[in-house]
Amino acid sequence: MRSPSFRTMPPDGGPLRVLVVGAGAMARVWLRAILASPDTVLAGVVDLVPAAAEALVRRAGVPEAPTGRELAALATATRPDAVVDVTVPEAHLPVTLEALSLGLPVLGEKPVAATLPEALRLAAASEAAGELFMVSQSRRYDRHLAALRDRVPLLGRPGILTTEFFRAPHFGGFRETMAHPLLLDMAIHPFDTARWLLDADPVSVRCEAYNPSWSWYAGDAAATAVFEMAGGIRYVYNGSWCSAGLETSWNGAWRLSGELGSATWDGEHPPEVELCEVDAVPSSEGEAGQAADAPQGVAGALAEFVRALRTGTVPAGEVHGNVLSLAMVKAAVASAQRDRRVHIGPLLEEALTEARKAATGPEAARLHAWPSASEALAATPRGLHRAG
Repeated sequence: MRSPSFRTMPPDGGPLRVLVVGAGAMARVWLRAILASPDTVLAGVVDLVPAAAEALVRRAGVPEAPTGRELAALATATRPDAVVDVTVPEAHLPVTLEALSLGLPVLGEKPVAATLPEALRLAAASEAAGELFMVSQSRRYDRHLAALRDRVPLLGRPGILTTEFFRAPHFGGFRETMAHPLLLDMAIHPFDTARWLLDADPVSVRCEAYNPSWSWYAGDAAATAVFEMAGGIRYVYNGSWCSAGLETSWNGAWRLSGELGSATWDGEHPPEVELCEVDAVPSSEGEAGQAADAPQGVAGALAEFVRALRTGTVPAGEVHGNVLSLAMVKAAVASAQRDRRVHIGPLLEEALTEARKAATGPEAARLHAWPSASEALAATPRGLHRAG
């Protein structure tokens, strides 16, 4: 099996100098995390609208931070160690390709890319550059969710995992005009979490998407998807973005059934576990999972990115694995549109064909060398020390 590598940095080096690309609402969240972390310093902010970058650093209390319109130019001037990409999904491909070509590892916002072919191109580009590309699935960094994952082995062989997600946000803007706002903009969070909890990848999905009569969304704001995961496990997602009253948390409500018992998580508090003919397992906050003071959310993703670059440990969200979370979203949408079950493997191979046609940079040779998309994504990267 091919084993791609990413370069690492000296473990005893100073804080990583991070260049942020994008100055929208999420950039404010990332700037707070970067400025608060002892492991990172802000090298600068890039945005196509220079005034937006200037306003961002001013509001963050670092008006002296360099800003600019072009990534390459500001990178040359500031010599960052890494890039955090907080642009819109359609910009993830060009921004990440440029950063990798400059020899900079990238931590990007989800989704990995706007399309599956673009996602595969970025996985190949990461290999070709020998640089880490990690996608931030920030909702993995929750100590209660980590505690739930630690308890999965207690249940024996898992069989059924479910998520219920019911909320009624009035966003305005682009989400209310999308064809599949719930699936395309939100569902990647629970889909990625399901892969992580089960340590299993998707095989196929049957999905129905629809729009309740009272919905204020133009597209389908509700969906039910049944995934077959590796090992025959079923993952069932049932969600709506137009269901007011008795709303679930933003993380959803979870239930995992195994041969020895079940576990539930309300998305906000410690999980509960009940085993067959065994007393329920206590679920105190400090008992398992992440430490109480471990960085959560975006800060947790940033900390893992830095740790990966210092140690060579493959992080959660490394591009090869994360492509499969996006594949779950795209397969669910395809299933709803085609009104039939969609298998993940063929979908990935179709995407690889398109990626090979579109690739023009260093990633092209890597894509053509892949025996298949599935085999390429299954490889485990390893870190290589970055000299100097």
